[in-house]
Amino acid sequence: YQLPGIVRGGTALVISPLIALMEDQVAKLKDQGFRVERIHSGRDSASSRQACVDYLNGSLQFLFVAPERLRLSGFPEMLAKRKPNLVAIDEAHCISQWGHDLRPDYRRIGQHLPNLRPAPVIALTATATPLVQKDIAQQLGLPQLERFIHGFRRSNLAIEAVEVVPSKRGYLVSELLSDETRRPAIVYTPTRKQATSLAVDLAGEFPAAAYHAGLNSDKRRRVQDQFLAGKIEVMVATIAFGMGIDKPDVRTVIHTALPGSLEAYYQEVGRAGRDGAPSRAILMHSYADRYTHDFFFERDYPDVGVLDRIFAELRAEPQEKPELQKKLRIDGDLFDKALEKLWIHGGGVMDYAERTTRGLETWRDSYIAQGEQKRSQIDQMIRYAETNQCRMSTLVRHFGDFADGQKNCGICDFCAPSECAAQRFRPATRAEREALFRVLAELKARGTRATGRLHSDLFPANEMIRDAFEEVLGGMARAGLVRLLDASFDKDGKTIPYRKVSITREGQSLEEGATFEFRMKETGKPAKAKRRKKAAPSTSKPAGPADSRIEKALRDWRLKEARKRGVPAFRILTDKALTAIAATHPITSDELLLIPGIGMGTVEKYGPSIFRIVEGVRHH
Repeated sequence: YQLPGIVRGGTALVISPLIALMEDQVAKLKDQGFRVERIHSGRDSASSRQACVDYLNGSLQFLFVAPERLRLSGFPEMLAKRKPNLVAIDEAHCISQWGHDLRPDYRRIGQHLPNLRPAPVIALTATATPLVQKDIAQQLGLPQLERFIHGFRRSNLAIEAVEVVPSKRGYLVSELLSDETRRPAIVYTPTRKQATSLAVDLAGEFPAAAYHAGLNSDKRRRVQDQFLAGKIEVMVATIAFGMGIDKPDVRTVIHTALPGSLEAYYQEVGRAGRDGAPSRAILMHSYADRYTHDFFFERDYPDVGVLDRIFAELRAEPQEKPELQKKLRIDGDLFDKALEKLWIHGGGVMDYAERTTRGLETWRDSYIAQGEQKRSQIDQMIRYAETNQCRMSTLVRHFGDFADGQKNCGICDFCAPSECAAQRFRPATRAEREALFRVLAELKARGTRATGRLHSDLFPANEMIRDAFEEVLGGMARAGLVRLLDASFDKDGKTIPYRKVSITREGQSLEEGATFEFRMKETGKPAKAKRRKKAAPSTSKPAGPADSRIEKALRDWRLKEARKRGVPAFRILTDKALTAIAATHPITSDELLLIPGIGMGTVEKYGPSIFRIVEGVRHH
């Protein structure tokens, strides 16, 4: 959006969801000599007022605002007094209920656009699937629009996926990165604890450090600077925390667990090889990852019946949250999550004190659809890890670039198995070779088949289980004998994915019993298990009972903060986190970050207030 904003003249209004991203882009534009300001919750009132004055005076080329500002009384009207020349919405996937993160304020941006017209609107994101693109256009009210989809292919990035049990993944990371040509590297882990533990293990072999939302600002900045300067060669980071690191010479990106979506995976592997030199991405997975994602899904998306029970009790008159929970007799954590989802999808309306009234009857369809889409994203990720097609072309097609998605990359574990770093191959067994010729004979006789039906027809007694059969097809596809294609059909309003297999010219010409090299995948096994160091001991305080005085003071403060910001109190601090603070009495950023559910954003925004309350109550 920067180039059209400059060319059009006037002021470009940029709506951005992340304060850190906003600050970074503002700093870079100012360094180039442009007149830029920003308004977000991290700035004081005087600075925000002056930014509004500068905007109305026409002295700005860019004004950055957080989407939550559009909710504040008078702010949209102020923007409309002097129309911007361009409205740019960054990270536009946040608008979509199918995107990475449903943010109610982002979803409401469309209702403010008519007052900012005739300015053109541009919505930008690096990871919008066709479904997300359609939803963005619908939510912004853009019936006539141009879509520009380009640049998803990374021709220098070799992707490979390897099946490894969780207990051996750390050893494999160590083995892979012991080759100095594979460093600098970023290793993604699913939790802060795993990031810290693995970083300690790796640091005994080469410079490595952890990077996640639980680090205080100074530590995070220091580690980031050291990585950028080459003093740290391996960064171990949580996939939940977006790394604002633009380091061009990252040679390897390793995932020690399956991300929750292909969109997230694409963003993360995209941090490798920005200098254009050959780079590699390695995805470790096993069926255990499915259980992990199922656990988090069930925690974050309560059964719709729980939301139904809450909605049935809501009235036009506000009800206090504790009374509502007591009446329904629903577990505290489950109740909080269900009520939050009901609020997000419009079924409940909550004021700053979390008094709840009845909302829209249509919340149910939206909630169920989003849950199904989240499940679908996990299924797509699992299918990607197990696919027997070119890794890069599969990603390119996922994002809707079907023209470029027909061309194989030539360097991934499917296209170039002999060049793999983590994935190993073994000679096929006699049974696997026999299965190969059975498949070829069937495809020569009957043409393209669905893989599931082909398996049941060829092995009716289940002499070869389905997973083993799919691996044989994968080996055949890598050998160029067959081609595997993704397909789908609709049933009861749902799209059901499946795979088809067709024979190639090479497969047609291969005679029964011919001898040739046919190799199969084996799970990734490190050469030897290295001795692991113990992770640094936890510095967390043992939690005692919550101090009722601190808890009350925190609740009073949270209520005032929620009223000031115009959001329900749980958006400031959840009940669970508040009680944990009252029990552990944190007085430093490090101590506050040890509380589950508290990230660096909360610490930076509310830490000083929390510390004042804790120390003030304890000293009186």
